[in-house]
Amino acid sequence: MIAYWWNATRCRLFFRVVGGSYNDEKLISFLEQLTVQPRMGKLILLWDGLPSHRSRRMTLYLRQRKDRICVVQLPGYAPDINPVEGLWANIQEQELANRSVEDLGEMVEGVRNGFSRVRSESWLLHSFLDHAGLSLN
Repeated sequence: MIAYWWNATRCRLFFRVVGGSYNDEKLISFLEQLTVQPRMGKLILLWDGLPSHRSRRMTLYLRQRKDRICVVQLPGYAPDINPVEGLWANIQEQELANRSVEDLGEMVEGVRNGFSRVRSESWLLHSFLDHAGLSLN
């Protein structure tokens, strides 16, 4: 998840590597951890059509937390306007490019290295928003 502050002065990358598919239960747990961050404030989520984003459990969870979380649904298939797709493309072109791995652990290491690099170059996170044609103004 890329978190942009409302005034575009700051942004931050949050991530969690989990085993198996990222389902609504794991996503809710991740959101719970984010909403208790002291300076997080209200979250506005830009979400694609992932089934776990639209499940009954998630819908109920979001309804119960509408004071802290708002969802803006992206069109069904629109990776070009999803900033997170830019993040993944960047990592695939850098840390994961031409990489043959023996096991999932090596792939996770590459992803973690990519996230660390992107975190240290915060201008990249803003560029993903810009590339998607989105703004916070």
